[in-house]
Amino acid sequence: MAQTGYTPISIYYSATATNTPTAGNLVAGELAINTADGKLFYKDSSGVVQTIATKASAALGGSTTGSGAVVLATSPTVTTPTIDKINTSVANTSLGAGNASIMKNRIINGAMVIDQRNAGASVTSASSYTLDRWKDTVSATGKFTIQQNAGSVTPPVGFTNYLGITSSAATTVAAGDYYVLDQSIEGYNVADLGWGSASAKTITISFQVYSSLTGTFGCSIRNSAANRSYPFTYSIPVANTWTAISVTVAGDTTGTWVTNNGTGLRLFFGLGVGSTFSGTAGSWSANNYLGATGATSVVGTSGATFYITGVQLEVGSSATGFEYVNYQTSLANCQRYYEQWTYGSGYGTIVVGQCESLTLARGYLTYTVQKRAAPTIATSGTQTNINATGTNLASTYTFIQTTPSTSYMYGIVSSGLIAGNATQFVMNSANANISFSAEL
Repeated sequence: MAQTGYTPISIYYSATATNTPTAGNLVAGELAINTADGKLFYKDSSGVVQTIATKASAALGGSTTGSGAVVLATSPTVTTPTIDKINTSVANTSLGAGNASIMKNRIINGAMVIDQRNAGASVTSASSYTLDRWKDTVSATGKFTIQQNAGSVTPPVGFTNYLGITSSAATTVAAGDYYVLDQSIEGYNVADLGWGSASAKTITISFQVYSSLTGTFGCSIRNSAANRSYPFTYSIPVANTWTAISVTVAGDTTGTWVTNNGTGLRLFFGLGVGSTFSGTAGSWSANNYLGATGATSVVGTSGATFYITGVQLEVGSSATGFEYVNYQTSLANCQRYYEQWTYGSGYGTIVVGQCESLTLARGYLTYTVQKRAAPTIATSGTQTNINATGTNLASTYTFIQTTPSTSYMYGIVSSGLIAGNATQFVMNSANANISFSAEL
């Protein structure tokens, strides 16, 4: 029996697909169902027929049982969201397979942010390291200058720094000459590439480049033994405009590729390479090629500029977005190979040690970051030891028992120390520095 104040619900039905009740078929509150297409209707208080339910399979991609339970389809369609990863034939998704967010980029300081040695100052090419991890390798010195943000052009979107090269004169490049910018990558950081085996992985190199010249430019990848190399080219179609470059290289299935703390591979950007060190682009060769045949020579034009940033080397057959890292991480990555303590004010304590005699003091150094190998330690500026009365005594420093993490140092003075007392090892001149180099 219906409860007082309520009207029983009446249900009408139709077995004809697509049939829909009209307002005249129902009174307010009445229900109607279409058993063919599974729709349920009712007439609301304003006299409008509303659809209040549809068959479960239409919404859920499944079916219903006789009891009304919904059964999910055995093979529902799932749409994979687009994310920043390499959608290629990489065999798996483990770290190092190319779709990881850690160590995607095997280049260190690819955004050209760290410049410990020069702090943004211009230096002349001399087969030496410039911005951290980047080296100019040349057959003759003095042909161009290198500087962070040379020329003060606006960097490409997403970057604040670049490495700038300016040709100092029009240099004729002979057959045996070479002028390149390069980075050596430690073997540990490319061991997963599997180069030198049948499972060698494909890589993609990407970067942003800007030059006063146009044309075809050359690069190369090479092993540490200098007997396996892959020259390749890229094009700069418009002068003085940032151009995004991407080049894919199939991994080398032969040769010897170092996988320890030595040089795993070297990436070269040609600035002018003679025929002896240039090879046909696009194939592996058992030669020491630093560039590609027919490439544009930057050093061949006086005042020519070549700027580069956003360099990335990753696993896979397509370039993904540049892997940005915070400043401290980038600095620490660079300090594995080179670390410099600079004392701009003209006075800086390296370490506090102990006097062993009137003329000899000993200290113990710990580097900020463990080095790739036991570093070469060098100092620049006036070296002193301070005695118990606060006197700066001219000193000569010697470093012994150097390891990748620590080193002992001795300070030798003419006289004035007191055995058993503490002493400060001090760099006592403007812009004096001490450096620890374990570069490849």
